[in-house]
Amino acid sequence: MPVDMDKLQDLVGKVVADMGGAAAGALVRLGDRLGLFKALASAGPQSSHELSKRTKTHERLLREWLHGMAAAQYVTYDSASEKFSMTPEQAFAFAEEDGPAFMPGGFQAMGSMWLDEEKVAKSFKTGKALNWGQHHHSLFEGTERFFRPGYNANLIGSWIPSLDGVKEKLEKGALVADVGCGHGASTILMAKTYPHSKFIGFDYHKPSVLAATKKAKAAGVANNTKFQVANATSFPGKGYDFVTFFDCLHDMADPEGAAKHVRKTLKPDGTWMIVEPNAMDKPEQNHNPLGKIFYGASTLVCVGVSLAQNGPALGAQAGEARLREVVTKGGFTRFRRATETPFNIILETRP
Repeated sequence: MPVDMDKLQDLVGKVVADMGGAAAGALVRLGDRLGLFKALASAGPQSSHELSKRTKTHERLLREWLHGMAAAQYVTYDSASEKFSMTPEQAFAFAEEDGPAFMPGGFQAMGSMWLDEEKVAKSFKTGKALNWGQHHHSLFEGTERFFRPGYNANLIGSWIPSLDGVKEKLEKGALVADVGCGHGASTILMAKTYPHSKFIGFDYHKPSVLAATKKAKAAGVANNTKFQVANATSFPGKGYDFVTFFDCLHDMADPEGAAKHVRKTLKPDGTWMIVEPNAMDKPEQNHNPLGKIFYGASTLVCVGVSLAQNGPALGAQAGEARLREVVTKGGFTRFRRATETPFNIILETRP
């Protein structure tokens, strides 16, 4: 078969760009872990020697890291002074931990997938997929740090206000279950914003529940927040005004069973908010840069987590139509897309 050299060149260019992204991701993890971004952003232009002294790191290794980040355009290099700096946008994306656009957490989560590659390869051969807790521990923290900026940017200002009457209930005082809460980023943010409401975070992964409990105490919301080990089909309590599932329904062993359980525990006028990765209904419609990220994560984590529990493996690109089917089979009659971002769809579901 003849090869079209122009098409080949285009393909090679895409592969090289992906390889550069993979290498840059490892460097971002180093910079995040060693505090290099924060040190560079906080003190203006610095040489590699100056930054080395400030961060107590090896100058020659640091210099190479700085040039690598400059090549990725994640930091800025001035050839005349031979100093490095960060623009306000670079600092916002790589040094502002609590900001709405902090990116290193995403690289941390992606890094864990490389670390688990051998385990996942075995699951392809044996069919014995990995449950959430069997992944490298950096996935748990990385996932929380990856999603938290999106919650900071959208949850309080956009997502909750897009739901019918929910904001008002939370301001007055509501009972809320945050299911699949992980390290509690979403739970804690809501608890801070709505101190008159009571929040219970549920997750079946005990180490995450323990981490969330510590984070809630440090955030000063322990009085109206607690965390408990439980799964989505049997979490305790009834009479919830508001139930939330953040980026987790597609991972579950029994999403329809989870929907039925939410229906039983929710008040007749209650609301279930489902936040899921943004996806179109046909797979080929998701063959784009965002889909590349989500299908990668889904292959290496999401589908396996569901399969490990004999679940339907909806995948991170399930699409709204498939999610609607799950919800209606669970007994809900009202389902709508309340709002969306480039990364997420926010679904309002009511009895």
